[in-house]
Amino acid sequence: MNNNATSQQPTVDVHAHVLIPALQHTVAENDPEGFAALQALEVRRNGRESMANSGLMIKERWPQLTALDRRLTDMDAQRVDVQLVSPSPSHFYYFAGEDLALTLAKQANRAVREFVDAAPDRLNGLGLVPLQHPHLMIEALDHAVLECGLLGVEIGSFAATSGDADRSTVELSDPRLDPFWNRAEELGAIVFLHPFGCSLDERLDRFYLANTVSQPAENAVALSHLIFSGVLDRYPNLKVLAAHGGGYLPTTIGRSDRAWKVRPEAQRCAEPPSSYLRRIFFDSLVHSGPELRALVDATGPGQVLLGSDYPFDMGSDNPVGEVHTAGLAEADAAEVLGGNAAALGITAAAAALIARPTA
Repeated sequence: MNNNATSQQPTVDVHAHVLIPALQHTVAENDPEGFAALQALEVRRNGRESMANSGLMIKERWPQLTALDRRLTDMDAQRVDVQLVSPSPSHFYYFAGEDLALTLAKQANRAVREFVDAAPDRLNGLGLVPLQHPHLMIEALDHAVLECGLLGVEIGSFAATSGDADRSTVELSDPRLDPFWNRAEELGAIVFLHPFGCSLDERLDRFYLANTVSQPAENAVALSHLIFSGVLDRYPNLKVLAAHGGGYLPTTIGRSDRAWKVRPEAQRCAEPPSSYLRRIFFDSLVHSGPELRALVDATGPGQVLLGSDYPFDMGSDNPVGEVHTAGLAEADAAEVLGGNAAALGITAAAAALIARPTA
């Protein structure tokens, strides 16, 4: 436990992952063709060099992804009191058919709950929903929040159900998602937006562009779908938390405001796009002090929460230190490190008081 935390608020990392090997086994056994197609798509998107290096990284960090004792030791070293744990986004499996997709979501929800229960004074969790099947998302959300007691769910930036981003794509602006957004708002559930994969595919298959460019690009696209389609007008109390500082959008929002001003097709939201940045929450994982200051300036200090992307190599090994050295006002840094998480109800599972509506 972080003995240097203020007595008012624990330090909370809202972006940390756990690997659930049993999910991959379930997929491989029940849809081997779909799983093989996904693996081929990942090679096409990432390139063989990045796939090989990522495999070595996962092997090296396997204890951090799966072993509780190692995680708690690392949290102490990072001065993090509480982690909000979500499944590795490699577990989205958006190619899965209806029955398998719902099975996987519920299996993931139970697995995260079991992991959290092993250290309820240090962890809380998020589950999964099948974005490729909008009509099943409420059942999976209810399972995550009401049955498993998790704080919400993690979703990708889009779901290409055929494995081909040009076909059967579900964007976050899709009207079929409205019942899900409504239910998430009713439950006060966190919806953690974390991209995995990019529709640019093999254009990013070298130099690790499939991560360094695709993740912030996908965040920007997905958030723009939410904003411009009016989702945040219809569900103003929705708790959307965007990974990677929201990608390219928050600090280049002026172009979106210009489009809203001059283009009729961009005026389906009630207010300029920049105003919605103060309704969305963002993690602090931008890898740059000046960029973190710019994010806080763009969104307001009440919208940014500590995030590390533990334990992946593109995360931060010193997330608390990076916030302290970013040049934020002391009060703003305190909000990022824990105050904003507390305001959102993100606490250790042992301390959480979760309202569970029955409607």
